[in-house]
Amino acid sequence: MNLIYFLLRSAWGMVAIAIFTGFLSGGSSAGLIALIASAASTNPGSSLATTIWGFIGLAIVALITSIISQVMLIRLSQNAVLQLRMDLSQQILSSELSHLEELGNPRLLATLTEDVQAVANGVYQMPFLFINLAIVLGCVVYITWLSWLVILMVIGLAVVAIGSCQWLLNRGKKMLALAREDQDILFKHLGSITTGIKELKLHYRRRQVFLENKLLSTATMFRRHNVNGLTLFATTSSWGQLIFFFALGFVIFLLPNLLPITPQTLSGYILTFTYLMLPMDNIISKLPLFSRASIALAKIESLGLSLASRAEVVKIPPQYKSSWHDLQLNGVTHTYHTEEQTNNFILGPISLQFAPQELIFIVGGNGSGKSTLAKLITGLYIPEAGEIIFDGQPITEQNREWYRQHFSVVFSDFYLFEDLLGLENTNLDTQAQKYLQLLQLERKVKVKNGKLSTTALSQGQRKRLALLTAYLEDRPIYLFDEWAADQDPMFKESFYCQLLPHLRDTGKTVLVISHDDRYFHLADRIIKLDYGQLEYDKDFRP
Repeated sequence: MNLIYFLLRSAWGMVAIAIFTGFLSGGSSAGLIALIASAASTNPGSSLATTIWGFIGLAIVALITSIISQVMLIRLSQNAVLQLRMDLSQQILSSELSHLEELGNPRLLATLTEDVQAVANGVYQMPFLFINLAIVLGCVVYITWLSWLVILMVIGLAVVAIGSCQWLLNRGKKMLALAREDQDILFKHLGSITTGIKELKLHYRRRQVFLENKLLSTATMFRRHNVNGLTLFATTSSWGQLIFFFALGFVIFLLPNLLPITPQTLSGYILTFTYLMLPMDNIISKLPLFSRASIALAKIESLGLSLASRAEVVKIPPQYKSSWHDLQLNGVTHTYHTEEQTNNFILGPISLQFAPQELIFIVGGNGSGKSTLAKLITGLYIPEAGEIIFDGQPITEQNREWYRQHFSVVFSDFYLFEDLLGLENTNLDTQAQKYLQLLQLERKVKVKNGKLSTTALSQGQRKRLALLTAYLEDRPIYLFDEWAADQDPMFKESFYCQLLPHLRDTGKTVLVISHDDRYFHLADRIIKLDYGQLEYDKDFRP
C-alpha cells in the first residue's frame, strides 16, 4: 500500500486511469477464459460467429488495455522515482552540515543508492501486479457465476491460506527490515576498504581483525537476516501453491460427490483454476520485492523527515558584495556531539572581528577547533549561541545562503570536481590556463569548455587544482585549511611568500589554518585556539 500511495502522490489521476485499464485488461483475460470454457462445454451451432467475435473483441481489449496500463504506470513510476531521487538529493543539500555529519555518509549513500533502487524495482512491477490481481478477481467472478456454493468454499479455503501465510509474511518482512539496518553498517565497513586501503595493507594484523571482526561479522549478519527473510517468503510461496493444488484437487475429486455438477461446469472450474496458477504465482513471487520496496520507502521517508527537521531556507541569493567593511563573530559557540554524550567538544564562546585586505593565520594544536571555527566563519555551521554580523547585517536563516557566497574555501578534506561548475565566464578556459601556469600545472592539466583534462594527480597537485577553482571564483574572502600540508618545499614557499600576499594585496581577506610556524611572521594577525577557546588574537600590522 505504501508503494500505491507513493504513486498516487505523484499523479493520482493518471494512476487511477492506469489501474482501471489494468483491471480492465485482467478482467478481459478472465473473460477469455470464461468464453473458452463456455465454448468447450457446448456444441458448435448458430452461436459460433458470436463466440468468435466475442473472443476477438475481448482479446483486443485485453491487449490494448494491458499496453496502456503498463506504459502509463511505467512512465509514472520512473518519473516518480526520478522525482524521489532529486527531492532526496535536494533535501540532503538543504540540510544543516552538522546534521549530515551526525547521520554519516554510509546511511546517506545507502539511501541514495540501495533504497531508491529498491523502490524503483518495486514500482516497476506495479502494472503487472494490478493486471494479475484483475485476472484473479475476474476468475473469481466467473467461478461465482458458475456456482455461489463453490465460491463460498473457495473463500473459506482462501481465508485459511491467507491466515496461515500472514505470519510467515510478517516474519519475513521483519527479517528484511533487520537486513536493511545491517546494510548501513555494511556500507560503512565497505567504505573503510577504499578510504583506508593503505593503512590496511601496511598492517597485516589490523587487516585481518577488520576483515574477520568487522566486515565478516556484519556481512554474515546481513546474509543471515536476508536468508531468513527470503526463506520465509519462499516457504510462503510454496505453501500457497500447495493450497492452490489442494483447491484444484478438491474441485476435481470431492466437489462432484458433494454437489450435483455437470461435466461442462467441472471442466470450466478446472480450466479456470489451472489458468489462475500463473497470475497467483506471479503475485506471490513478487512479495519479497514489494516488501523490500516498502521497507526502503519507509527508510527514505524517515531520512526525509530527519533532514526536513534541520532544513535550511533555500532561495536564490542576491549578488554577493565585491567590497565589504566588517565581519564580526560575537560570542558564537558550537558543540561537536560524540557517541559518548558526556564527552562533547564545545567551541567558544568566540568573539572575533575581520576587515578587508587582511592575511590572518588561525593556529592551534590538533583538536583545538580550527576547522570548526572555519565552518562557523563561512556559515557552514550555525552558531548555537551568539551571532555573526556582516556589514551590520545579522546573519540568519534568511540570508545565510547569501553570506556563504562571499567565501572561497579549500578545506583539508576538499572534493575536486572535474568540471568548473557554476563559473559562467566567456574567457574561463583562457583564465584557467593562466592560473595553471601560476600553479605549475600547465604541462599536466588542460581546461577545455570548463572541464579539467584530468584529476588523476598527486594529493598536492589536486590541492592546486582546488586552489585554481578558488582563484576563478574570485570572491572577497579566502580560507585555506592546511592547504600547504601536501606541497613540496619550493611550492610551499611560493604559496606562503607570494600567492597569499598577492591575494591580500588585490583586496582579498585571507584566512589560513596552518601549522607552518616558520611562516607566521608573514601574517597581519594570528588567532590561536586552545581546546575550543580563544587563547589570543594578535595584530602584527604597524
